[in-house]
Amino acid sequence: MLQEMLVYERELYGQGVRAIAGIDEVGRGPLAGPVVAAAVILPEDFDLPGVNDSKKMSEKRREELFVKIKERAVAWAIGMADCRTIDEINILQATKLAMAEAVGSLSVRPDHLLIDAVKLEGIDIPQTSIIKGDEKSVSVAAASILAKVTRDHMMVEYAKEFPGYAFEKNKGYGTKAHYEGIEKQGICPIHRKTFLKKLDI
Repeated sequence: MLQEMLVYERELYGQGVRAIAGIDEVGRGPLAGPVVAAAVILPEDFDLPGVNDSKKMSEKRREELFVKIKERAVAWAIGMADCRTIDEINILQATKLAMAEAVGSLSVRPDHLLIDAVKLEGIDIPQTSIIKGDEKSVSVAAASILAKVTRDHMMVEYAKEFPGYAFEKNKGYGTKAHYEGIEKQGICPIHRKTFLKKLDI
């Protein structure tokens, strides 16, 4: 599995590219909370088994890999866009903003970007957009794990600040408990208003 997910990286290493950053985001679909992106540069000899699309593994496994990826990465960084930014510029542009922030925050400048599904304009670094990149590239998969766990931790904290929406369980996605919370107490400061227009609130 790991060998299959190193195809993009190996091709770039073969061309003399060294610092390859995988980039992915989490949180495009929820009704509340930020969109969070991660950028990670893995060492060429990275061999951590089990790194895959973060959505395909248990929370316990994600947490374990989250720690190990950060320990072994050459560099990693997080970027995010909050609900106000999402409402102002739309979720796609907010996603790109979060990704660009993550890339810009890396302590090592990447030579090439492997990005899940989008192209980043205005960044002067060669890049490859990979559809379902978190299933095809170990660098993108590692970024998806860092982004997912970071965002999940944030939503658990938000659940304490804004109780009644079950954020600790649904992470801001539109579950029954979440909609019931909105119905009972209205929206809170981390809700995305543009995602809730149909609710007539």
